[in-house]
Amino acid sequence: MSHTPHDLHAEFPEHGDVLHRLKLEDRHFQTLSERYHDLNREIHRVETGVEAGSDDRLEELKKQRLAMLDEVRGMISKADA
Repeated sequence: MSHTPHDLHAEFPEHGDVLHRLKLEDRHFQTLSERYHDLNREIHRVETGVEAGSDDRLEELKKQRLAMLDEVRGMISKADA
């Protein structure tokens, strides 16, 4: 369990410039980034006890976050090519 939020720049520190460019130029990435941010904050609230959540719910949220990170990783690879 981590009490540190996993923002996209922390997850992909070597791709900060690509993340910035995608956020400015790609509407799908903008939406995905916002959804990721909201989901990540929800996970953080559950992990820190600010919000109640079962272990199953937390596991499901983390799976969603991993799926989003995979999609972001693919978008970074495509934009970086």
